Amino acid sequence: MAGVPPLIILLSFLLVLPSATAIGKVCGNAAGNYTANGTYESNLAFLAATLPTNTSSSPQLFANATAGQAPGDVVYALALCRGDMTSNLTGCSACVAGAFQYAQRMCPNAKAASVYDDDCLVGYSSDNILVPAYNVTRDMSTLFEFWNGAATGAGAGSNATLVAAGVKDLLTQTAQLAADSSRRFVTAYMDASSTAVPTLYSLAQCTPDLSAGDCMACFRQILGTLNATTPVAGRVLLLRCNFRVENIRFFDGTQMRQITPSSGAPAPPPPAPATNKGSGVKAWVIAVSVALPVAVVAICFILYCRWQRRRYRKGGSRLRQKHTRNNLKGDELDWEMEAELSEFSVFDFHQILEATNNFSEENKLGEGGFGPVYKGQFPDGIEIAVKRLASHSGQGFVEFKNEVQLIAKLQHTNLVRLFGCCSQGEEKILVYEYLPNKSLDFFIFDENRKSLLDWNKRLAIIEGIAEGLLYLHKHSRLRVIHRDLKPSNILLDSEMNPKISDFGLAKIFSSNNNEGSTTRRVVGTYGYMAPEYASEGLFSIKSDVFSFGVLILEILSGKRNSGSHNCGDFINILGYAWQLYEEGRWRELIDSSLVPMHHSTEIMRCMNIGLLCVQENAADRPTMLDVVAMLSSKAKILAKPNHPAYFNVRVGNEEESTTGTVSRSINEMTISVTTAR
Repeated sequence: MAGVPPLIILLSFLLVLPSATAIGKVCGNAAGNYTANGTYESNLAFLAATLPTNTSSSPQLFANATAGQAPGDVVYALALCRGDMTSNLTGCSACVAGAFQYAQRMCPNAKAASVYDDDCLVGYSSDNILVPAYNVTRDMSTLFEFWNGAATGAGAGSNATLVAAGVKDLLTQTAQLAADSSRRFVTAYMDASSTAVPTLYSLAQCTPDLSAGDCMACFRQILGTLNATTPVAGRVLLLRCNFRVENIRFFDGTQMRQITPSSGAPAPPPPAPATNKGSGVKAWVIAVSVALPVAVVAICFILYCRWQRRRYRKGGSRLRQKHTRNNLKGDELDWEMEAELSEFSVFDFHQILEATNNFSEENKLGEGGFGPVYKGQFPDGIEIAVKRLASHSGQGFVEFKNEVQLIAKLQHTNLVRLFGCCSQGEEKILVYEYLPNKSLDFFIFDENRKSLLDWNKRLAIIEGIAEGLLYLHKHSRLRVIHRDLKPSNILLDSEMNPKISDFGLAKIFSSNNNEGSTTRRVVGTYGYMAPEYASEGLFSIKSDVFSFGVLILEILSGKRNSGSHNCGDFINILGYAWQLYEEGRWRELIDSSLVPMHHSTEIMRCMNIGLLCVQENAADRPTMLDVVAMLSSKAKILAKPNHPAYFNVRVGNEEESTTGTVSRSINEMTISVTTAR
């Protein structure tokens, strides 16, 4: 068993256990069904594309919206994430998006549906469900119940009536606390020592647009469904309010309220009468037969979690240094990182030497503008990409520290992950996850390899980059402008999923600010710079949008924006693509490896989106939130683009970086000179 990964052990037991995550649905009401490919379906698709990000960006994790016009085609929808999802906004957005997809798959053509996931709920209808009183006082059609009758818990015994009464007491008090809270959300627990019921954990939540009275009125409806046979674990949900109770803690955070049993709550039962030896042995055998499998599964789960965590920690200790600023030594990395960076590691230099075989030439992936990049491997088999900053790179200790702290705080599936760093003497090293498929330019600009990217893969790459940028601009703890988005800075994992890399030029802004200017020299890469930045030093989130538009056109065409290639009467892709689009000859731009084009409508839409992103005036470009919505909803009507930037101006003969970064098809994560943040 020692050589078997804990995952295999865990799965062997979980195969016989029920799923830990139950998704409930309620399909339809008197509203009936909609016509396939009709206006109602288009309106629903628009809401499904916009509500996920609107919900996760709301401080209350709640959003509602209307699309279409009454009476026949209007769609009302709302989405709510669980109140403890504030530290996982990406998970909130993904949950809402998944709930919409689940609803349309499981309730095909139904004008109304409600879906309940562990982390969120979604509802839509042709009836106006956005009026709070609609659900609170009239509608029980969205009711969903799930009870786990097997979860009796220690101490419950045969006192089913006492248990049910204790559960109702806990939930009644939790509901009142939730109704009285500003967020209409609360988590709580009741200690086993004060009642006949085992220690229980509860959660109650209303949509935050309800008043305290309406919230409690909604809870009274679902509390009325409880009876003398209610188990200790389960949930009851309406679209406007829901609660959950378990005999294990199931929520995040530490802000639990302790519930004291009310005067009418059940008292602890009297001690059980003495039993004879035989019955005691029998009870012991039963207890062992029940507890042993549960214990084995629990142990396997713990081992698996620890195994997963070690994958990202091996090779270095956590950054838990306790030095004060007065003890800082210029050559040492001895600052305190924030508490949430628990997965970040500080590596010893000898560990890096061993992992890269003393920075051997065989392990060298390439040379960036600020030093070489090497492939490495830790003793446990984890592969890494090591960026060794050259001593002449101009990146000092302070800039290196800022770079580390910035990237370590960014966690998204479409951003490259920083495992840790090393700073000893003159050595400044960054350790990233290793991505085996190198960078995007390695494929799209190579005549042989570009055929490996069919349309579905290219579209997935475009969508992944868009999601990563949206996270940087809107959903991360920091508002970040990348400023150097280009194919060589888009890395590809083993499944060709894109990850944005190289944050050396990134700028950080507060939540209420998203633009700035530089008085120092303009840095970035010609061909991907927005015109206002290249000419005036002005940059904003729309600068990244421009670079993203260039990326889309390069992915579609398989050609660089600037370089020696045939673009008709134009000297770059931007003007050439716009002319072909205007004349209805857009197919002439598309990479020949995509012919025959079985997805011509999607390709043309992407070309339209790309042209909107490279408009000359920043105000005319969409935000990344708009872009993600346009990519997600095929029914969304797109605006007609005007002529793009650099319409009559040559950008350059080759991809040329003002920072001196060499463009190479390697696992490249170049650290560039960082201006003051």
